[in-house]
Parts: sequence; structure tokens; C-alpha cells
Amino acid sequence: MTPELFIAQKASEAIKALYNADVDASALQISATRKEFEGDFTLVVFPLLRISHSTPDNTGAAIGEWLSTNVPEISAFNVVKGFLNICLSPLYWNNLFTAIASDADFGQLPSTGRTVMVEFSSPNTNKPLHLGHIRNNLLGASVSDLLAASGEKVIKTTLVNDRGVHICKSMYAWEQSFNGATPESTGKKGDHLVGDCYVEFNNIYTKEVKELMAQGMSEDDAKKEAPSLKAVHEMLVKWEQGDKDVRDLWAKMNGWVFEGFDETYRTLGISFDKVYYEHDTYLLGKELVQKGLDCGAFVQDPDGSVWCDLTADGLDRKLVLRSDGTSVYITQDLGTAERRFSEHKLDSHVYVVGNEQNYHFQVLKLILKKLGFDWADQIFHLSYGMVELPEGKMKSREGTVVDADDLIQKMYEEAKATSEESGKLEGMSEEEKDKLYHMIGLGALKYFIIKVDPKKTMLFNPKESIDFNGNTGPFIQYTHARIRSILRKADEKGIAYGAASLVAGVELSAKEIRLIKLLNTYPQKIAEAAAAFSPAVIANYAYELAKEFNQYYHETPILKEENQDVLKMRLTLIQTLASVLVKAMKVLGIELPERM
Repeated sequence: MTPELFIAQKASEAIKALYNADVDASALQISATRKEFEGDFTLVVFPLLRISHSTPDNTGAAIGEWLSTNVPEISAFNVVKGFLNICLSPLYWNNLFTAIASDADFGQLPSTGRTVMVEFSSPNTNKPLHLGHIRNNLLGASVSDLLAASGEKVIKTTLVNDRGVHICKSMYAWEQSFNGATPESTGKKGDHLVGDCYVEFNNIYTKEVKELMAQGMSEDDAKKEAPSLKAVHEMLVKWEQGDKDVRDLWAKMNGWVFEGFDETYRTLGISFDKVYYEHDTYLLGKELVQKGLDCGAFVQDPDGSVWCDLTADGLDRKLVLRSDGTSVYITQDLGTAERRFSEHKLDSHVYVVGNEQNYHFQVLKLILKKLGFDWADQIFHLSYGMVELPEGKMKSREGTVVDADDLIQKMYEEAKATSEESGKLEGMSEEEKDKLYHMIGLGALKYFIIKVDPKKTMLFNPKESIDFNGNTGPFIQYTHARIRSILRKADEKGIAYGAASLVAGVELSAKEIRLIKLLNTYPQKIAEAAAAFSPAVIANYAYELAKEFNQYYHETPILKEENQDVLKMRLTLIQTLASVLVKAMKVLGIELPERM
């Protein structure tokens, strides 16, 4: 039971005793007391004046007096202009702490019975994953785990964009310039090799455009007439016609990319429950196009193209089928959404996609509504800002992206250098150190990205993210390692601690009560973060918890405490704190080490 509910129930009893009136506890307005006033929680008195027939101050005083006299868990009160500020006694905080420490599932909210699909990553197969993909993947995975912690059944999925002009460009460049190169012959990950092909196509194409312009052609015409671009479009037509040679090359190069993606996913700790491929889904929406024509939601132009007119909704006309009968991207999304909702009986679908696609998802929902799908209202676009670097934005075709694998390696090296400078790794084997560097590097990367509200564009600075003293992953990791070190020393001394060792009536310090209050808000933070689709809420909660512990640790010599009951309480408190830190950081996909 939350403190708010406890106070509400007791206040309801007070109102019954004082005014012989029945007031449902859920109708009472109770919130945490503002910092400038004394108290833990505040009851708004004004709605009760029609029952008390008295002034706000007198009503508040009467209820406060009854509570402090009849409820041992309430120690004091004060009234400020119609607001009753209530102080909970150490007895209450002791009981609450015992309940938290005894609950192995603390923080896991009850099942809602709802099923939610979260789509994220959804890469193109013409390049390796880069920094932008990392933010997408980390957001998608942490939002999935966050929704699961809030009681939802979550299906993690991705749609791999494995067909189209982009992959044909890489295929063409490979044929022209790479002399049969393979990941094995080059020693490169497959996604990196294909990414090199994509960059090379841009080089070929740019050179051709310049040559055509030098011959007197306009820039616009040169861009359309470049031989490489025409060859790519011919290759795409052959792919759609099922040409064996084109399909074989496509399958081979995509296979290289998938192996590379899987390696990066494993390193980042990313997994999916279901993977969709664009070559399987790009035709799905064609039946819906006919349905739209039949019901009048779509119109067909004289050239045979099909459109949905959204001008009355403040948008424009949206093409859903080309004049040659081929589908466009939104056609695929319409069909994929319909299949997912019908196959999985979804209650909601979250798309984790950058904010440059805001318009696309606005259109998608509107068209689905016009097709008669009421579940369109349950589609949510988790729109996030781009990741920028101190040197500016990234461009894939020019090869100026920050590669995900390179960044992960850089984070490992930063973690290694920073850890070695600290001089705190004595006694650890090289294998243990290596594992720790990976854990710290990934923790720094993930936390630095996730702690920023998804809607905001962010600037990523690898060196700043690895700081052991700021609002960073390594700071929280080090805090956990420090707690585990204290508990190991207690174990070595044979001290028994844990929920079963707690004794009623142990005196709690103000700092200990503060820690218990903060621990108690964890389930509330899970609910708040899930409602906002913002793992940043949990990241910043974990930081606050770690910061509070460190202040407590510097002020409280835990293992030097002579009173055994107090000692066991303090050890149980930091053990519980470590457990909640592990749970919170697990939602973010971050491991916490036992020692650092």
C-alpha cells in the first residue's frame, strides 16, 4: 500500500469519526508535501468544507489532531491555508521498508492483460548500423522492457528494409568495383563491406554527373541520365521480375549484412521476438488499396495511380499505388499494420522512428481510420530526436557516419583508459578486466543516450559519457560495486542481514528515511515512465538513488555500527537499494558489476 493510499484511508476514518460522513478514500486529494513546507504528504482540505461546515484551517486542524492521536504511524501535522501537511512516524517507515525488502518482485507492476507490439531498429541493408541506429535500438529495447515492467505483454519486432533502390546501389557498385570481394577475403564484417559498396556507388554516380555536366547537360538532367542510376533502376525491375542472377546476388549480399547486424545486436544486448522483411511485406497493402477504392476512401486518377485525399484533414493527397501498379512505402505499412493487429490481437502498437517521419505516421493513422480500422487510434509513434556529434550531422552516402561497431570499440577503449587511471583494479585477472571494460563502455554509451528525453535532439560525447562522477552510467555502476563491496565485507564477518533479520522499532535516521522514501517511488516511476514512453525517467531515478546512497555512505560508517539491530537494518537497506538499482538499470539494458 502506498503512503498516499494509507493516509487517504486513515483520513477517511477521521472524517467519519469527526463529521459522521462517508468519504471514499480515492476521492481525497493527497500528494507529496512541497519542499518549502514541513511534512511528508499533504491533504487538500477545501473539498471537505461542505462536510465540516467550518473554516479550512479549523477543518485541517481537526483532522490532523484526530490522525496524530489515533494513528501511531502519523507523528505530527501542520495546516497552511487549507492544506493539511502530515508527518509519518518512524514506525510507518520501518514497516514500509520491511515490506519493500521482503518483496522479491518489488517494482514489477501487475499484469494489465494488454498486448503491445514495439517496432524498432528497422535498418536498411545497404550499410552498417550507426550512431542514429544505436539511439533507436536502445530506445526500442528499453521502452519494451519498461512496458513489460508496467504489466504489459510486449512483442519486440523489427522490419528489415532489405529491398529497393538502396540495396541495388550497393549491388551495382560491388559488381563494378569490388572484384568479387567477400567478408572472408577482405576480413571485414559483411555489413561494413556492403556499406563500402554504397559509398562507392555515390562516388561513381557523382563522377558521372560531373562528366555529363561537363558535356553541357544541366545538373537536373545529368542526375537523371547518369548511367549508374539507370542501371540500378534496371536491376530493381529485374529483382521484382524474379531474375535469378539479381536475386542470387541480392540474397548473398543481404546475408553478409544480416550476419554483421546480428553481431552488433549481440554486443548491444538487442533481441527481437519477431522479424519482418520488406521483401515479404511490400505487397501486403495492395488488397487494402482495393478496399479503399471500394469504400470510397481512395480515388483513382486517369493514369491509374491511386490516392487518398487528406486535404480535409489539413494534409495533402497521398499516393498509395503508382500508375504502374507498384506499391509505395506507406502501402506496405498499411498492410503490415493490419496483419500485425489481426495476427497478434494487439491492444497497441508503438513505432520507434525518428522525428523526420512524424508526417508519415500522421498519414498512416489517418488512412487506417478511413479504411475503418478503429485500432488505428492505438498506434503510437515514439518520435525521437537525432543524435549529433560535436563535428555535426552524419551522412551515410558520403561515408561520414559514426559506425556503431567503431563507437562500441571506442567506448571500450575509453572505459579501459579511465579504469586504469583510477588504479582500483588490483587483484582482477585480465579476463575480469576485459569483461569490466566492456560492461563500463556499454553502460556509459547506453546511459548517456537513454537519460535524454526521447523527443530531444542530443549531442553525444564519448569522453563525457564515461565520467565516474557525474550523471553517467559508470557512476551508477561504481555505486553498485561499492555497495556489493560493503556487503561482501559483512559476509566475511559472518553478519546475517536481509528482510528476515529486521527488528521492529529500530531507529531510522533522516537520511535512511529519505532513502526509503526514494526506494518506495520506484513502482510509481515505472508507471510514469511507461505512460510517457520515456526510459529517461528511470535513468534519472537511478542516478538520484545512486547519488543519495553516496551521500549516506559518506556520512554513515555502516560497518562500524555497534548496535547489531541497526547494523542489520543498514546492511539490508543498502542491499535493497542495490537490488532496485539492478532492476532499474536492467530496464535500460545496462549491467551492473559486482566489483570495480
